[in-house]
Amino acid sequence: MNIKILGGGCKNCQTLYENAVEAVKELGIDAAFEKVTEMKDILSFGVMKTPALVVDGAVKVSGRVVSKEEVKEILNK
Repeated sequence: MNIKILGGGCKNCQTLYENAVEAVKELGIDAAFEKVTEMKDILSFGVMKTPALVVDGAVKVSGRVVSKEEVKEILNK
């Protein structure tokens, strides 16, 4: 599984990253993480508001921080 956190590195982006890492750990999933901070790369996903969570190339959440529990629900789908 490939998980990307899109955002400029603000506190919300960092919080989303931490929530995603903890969710993956708790679920025991093998995942690679990547932080995408370049605006042109973020826009290539069609994202206009950050932070955003991308799982295996699909934007799952944009414009808000999701909790660890919400990330777990997204990853279990």
